[in-house]
Amino acid sequence: MVSSETVPFSKSGGLADVIGALSFALAKTGTNVKVFMPMYSFIDRKGFKKGVCYDFEMLGGRVSVSTCSKMVQGVEFIGLEHPYFTERKGIYGDTSFSPYPDNAERFSLFSLAVLPYLEASGFKADIIHCHDWTTGLIPYIVKLSDRKIKTIYTIHNLAYQGESSRYDAILSGLPLSEDLFSGSVLSSRLNMMKAGITYADKITTVSPSYAEEITEKEQGCGLDWLLKKRKDDLVGIINGIDYKEWNPEKDSYFSPGFSAKNLKNKRQLKNEVLKEFSLKEEPDLPLISMISRLAEQKGFSDLLMGTPCLLESMLLKGNSNFIIIGTGDKRFEEKLKELDNRYDNLSVRIVFSNEVAHRVEGASDFFLMPSRYEPCGLNQMYSLHYGTLPIAHRTGGLKDTIRDLDEDKEEGQGFLFSRMVPEEIEKAVDRAVRFYNNASKDEIEEARKRGMRDDFTWVKSASSYNELYNSVAR
Repeated sequence: MVSSETVPFSKSGGLADVIGALSFALAKTGTNVKVFMPMYSFIDRKGFKKGVCYDFEMLGGRVSVSTCSKMVQGVEFIGLEHPYFTERKGIYGDTSFSPYPDNAERFSLFSLAVLPYLEASGFKADIIHCHDWTTGLIPYIVKLSDRKIKTIYTIHNLAYQGESSRYDAILSGLPLSEDLFSGSVLSSRLNMMKAGITYADKITTVSPSYAEEITEKEQGCGLDWLLKKRKDDLVGIINGIDYKEWNPEKDSYFSPGFSAKNLKNKRQLKNEVLKEFSLKEEPDLPLISMISRLAEQKGFSDLLMGTPCLLESMLLKGNSNFIIIGTGDKRFEEKLKELDNRYDNLSVRIVFSNEVAHRVEGASDFFLMPSRYEPCGLNQMYSLHYGTLPIAHRTGGLKDTIRDLDEDKEEGQGFLFSRMVPEEIEKAVDRAVRFYNNASKDEIEEARKRGMRDDFTWVKSASSYNELYNSVAR
């Protein structure tokens, strides 16, 4: 595995969770997994052992690096030591809003360091599994080497492609194939994700529906033509969730817990959360929550916060309590705070808190996800596992994990809408509220239980990856 971030050592988003959880699940199946990662300055070095020192060609000269390693749950994590990583505060920038100007150079070095590491350490890898734009050059480097190693390239979010100037490609020292660039001849730029898609033996993404969507212009981010060309080598495998961290029966952030066999304590948690968030303490009023980045991709701007304001329209009905938690675009933060001051059935927290996320997921009746696109999505799976019915856009991983209750009364466990317009979002919320008010207690509980029984374990995802690895390695 090669990734710019991985739990339990570095994290800026969901990519890190996937790398750690998938690697641990694969190790349990007997697969020999090593994770190659940058050794950032903030990583606690306790328990790491000294590895190998080696050098390789880059930037018109020799670059010297070293490694250190640590075993965790049967997986060896190998940290690459170089000032580009060890002498920086963050992963991609000092803050998430200020990327380093030399990121292309940093992650070119990271990619170039992989094959020389295998030589220096003597580890004979069958497959190098590369993740997102920061590792996009690796399949090209492997092809140039004539090694018999297969490469798999996973797209976690096609919107972030690692574009930079042609000069950055020159600095890498690699032969400059036009396959590494995107844009017109006069304004072409290095595109690391395009390189990965072009040269990997197999391409995966994080849900079957997203794998289909990115071959079309609307969600193809300019690479739909290439993905369509490589469609036979493209497969979607849904991510899993960590059942140790996300377990409503033994959640460390609330007690007593609840399960599909006994949902009584979910109602008690709802009462506690209503009080904590200063909302109307009316347990028979449905509680709808959002825990999200406050960004246009997640449905803010003209959808929830446009003119007229859809969120305000839903609040005026007074038939639900709303909790919204997250950080992001300052425009949305200010608008939400202003609405919070005016409506007693809305509570907004501009914060990122694991404790709050767990408690609100557990307490809510519905979870709203009006994402424009969602490669996989995790919150809908957390919600289903916690007996909270999702209301979501029929896209990507949301489409693959949610079954609409009005379309399938026997198996449904959520509500989907197909068109990304305010009216459709409002209709879906209205359907959910009607279900809550009109269905019997048994019908509501059965819908909750169906979601709680769905299998979103990493064991299932790891099995799919192992099948793919075996097919490629033959």
